[in-house]
Amino acid sequence: MVPRFPSLSVEKEFAQATGRADANGLTDREALRTVLTDRANRYLARQLAWVFTVEGQETYLLVPRDPADFELLIESVRPTPRATDIDVIIGVRGPLAPPEYANGLVLPFGLVDQIFSFDVDALISSLPRPEDRSPEQFGSAAEDLFARLVQIADNAGATDEHRALNFLAVRYPRIYHQMAEAFTRNFALASVRVRPSRLSGVRRISDVVFTWRHRETDVEESFFVRVDHTEEFPFLVTGLSPYLERL
Repeated sequence: MVPRFPSLSVEKEFAQATGRADANGLTDREALRTVLTDRANRYLARQLAWVFTVEGQETYLLVPRDPADFELLIESVRPTPRATDIDVIIGVRGPLAPPEYANGLVLPFGLVDQIFSFDVDALISSLPRPEDRSPEQFGSAAEDLFARLVQIADNAGATDEHRALNFLAVRYPRIYHQMAEAFTRNFALASVRVRPSRLSGVRRISDVVFTWRHRETDVEESFFVRVDHTEEFPFLVTGLSPYLERL
């Protein structure tokens, strides 16, 4: 999340607020958070253009549907950003912003209903761990799978495929259990595929197929999860089950 000044006047106003704050010795990022978390400066949070980046690329301009949710945007500003920081945005893609909205930056609006900010370690520690797996075993397996899911090409959450994967990555612990179990049997994750479900009709439903391959024999095992992503909030239709290719 990168707050951006939409105009010179907002930038100057922010500089004055920073001068009034106790920002001595702080980094720019720490000073930014200090100013924005002061409720007397909440008007500045509403003036900023909130740029959401995906893999370092500016992707959306976020606008909370409820003004009270500017608090969530402010909380997403980490004093010390790290590569493992994650922001999950739930909302609706809107039209392109006019050039004057973000000082010439033209991106689609993201109309925000929910924001979850955490890091990878916090996500993994929140997952229920199988009793037969040590914290180290399960943690490394879960982190490996999460990295694979979020790095699938250009995941901006704009397609059915991406929305299904994003939902599973943060809302379905069972796939992490399966990953840990596969590692103990010397299987490696070979692929993750998303395809329209045969149940799709009035509703948009995808089958997410995970395939693991044995490191010595090349024998493959596939499991799938069925996700409904018709509306803003995806949900599980079918839990993780063995998958058989249909001829």
